[in-house]
Amino acid sequence: MLNSRAMRLGLLLACSLPAGCAVTPPPDTARLPPNAFGTYADGDIGAINQAQWAFANPARTRNDPVDAARAVAAVDYLAGALSTSPRWDFMSPITKQEMLRARAEVRQAVGIAPGAPSQEVVDRLLYAGNALAAANRASADSALQPPVFAAGPQRTFAVLSNMPFLRETNIATQHAAAQRQPTDSSSDMAR
Repeated sequence: MLNSRAMRLGLLLACSLPAGCAVTPPPDTARLPPNAFGTYADGDIGAINQAQWAFANPARTRNDPVDAARAVAAVDYLAGALSTSPRWDFMSPITKQEMLRARAEVRQAVGIAPGAPSQEVVDRLLYAGNALAAANRASADSALQPPVFAAGPQRTFAVLSNMPFLRETNIATQHAAAQRQPTDSSSDMAR
């Protein structure tokens, strides 16, 4: 009897190992500080609004690295949050994948290390944006140092002041905005 039980346990373990190895870990997800995107009580909606507005047209953040830094932080945050929070279970899995690709596209454009922890990226960008808004360039510079910001503060601010059009990010943020509410009649749930 012991031999039979041991064989079943061994078989069960052997069968579960390949399945366990094939599971993809969830995306790296940051947390937002209170009022990260203004006075929005809901940080997720504030992030969606900021990202959608900023990445729809690069002219909106031209010469405005404060809003650009916040928009980049919003995309980095949303890439993880939309995929891991049960709140967004209703959102299209295609939109969630688009947002993960948007994170990679934005990181490449700004010069953020691809493997940098999302929490560090979000914290540093929000800190830099707030420091710039308070006219404290030295503090803002200190937040945008390598290795997270590979190009350093000068180059990072140059990009934030003149963001290029990022097609994947524009699409992802527009789709996320269209799906903000599960009952929103304008949401594209059939995608």
